[in-house]
Amino acid sequence: MYMPPQFNAKDRAHALALLREHPFASLISNDDEGLPFVSHLPVVVDDPDADELVLLAHCAKPNPHWRYLQARPRAVLTVMGPHAYLSPTVYPDLARVPTWNYLAVHCTVEATLVETPDEKDKLLKRLIADHEPAYAQQWRDLGDDFQRKMLAGMVGFTLRVTALQCKLKLNQHRPEAHAAMHAQYREGSPDERALAAWMERLGMATSAVEGH
Repeated sequence: MYMPPQFNAKDRAHALALLREHPFASLISNDDEGLPFVSHLPVVVDDPDADELVLLAHCAKPNPHWRYLQARPRAVLTVMGPHAYLSPTVYPDLARVPTWNYLAVHCTVEATLVETPDEKDKLLKRLIADHEPAYAQQWRDLGDDFQRKMLAGMVGFTLRVTALQCKLKLNQHRPEAHAAMHAQYREGSPDERALAAWMERLGMATSAVEGH
């Protein structure tokens, strides 16, 4: 993606935080006609402490995306974090225009299909553990026949990240606007409040926070 240097977040911890906090991703690869094909799906980081970043995901078996990944394993996965409009009223001067602030992660990945029932079961249990651990017992109680039927209707895949981009567009290059921008976002929508928290995380709002 387009990456001005002031928005290029090179600390992998920021990308991992966005993947954890916003796990519903867009997986993009080419279909058999060479056109982009997009699936929207949940992902989980396999081991955040490992040197190599690997994501786990799955799709319904009728979704042809897994066949495209089988034929062409290289793909792009994107995650969009909080985003919001920025009014030019945050600037001390009038010669300014509105913009949009946002946080995003783009991963170039190599996909490997997860096709056996046992492997798919392990993948699903990772998602359950992340989102609703209490459901694990209900899943076990559904019985082997039901589980096999459900597992047969999906295809899992691991996505080995070969390139990682993390863009934090928060007006970093306009420090004169940070205090007013933080004040506006802190009182706004959930996305705006999330951006205010990221400003604090990045040390962009220290004076504003200390003043309240």
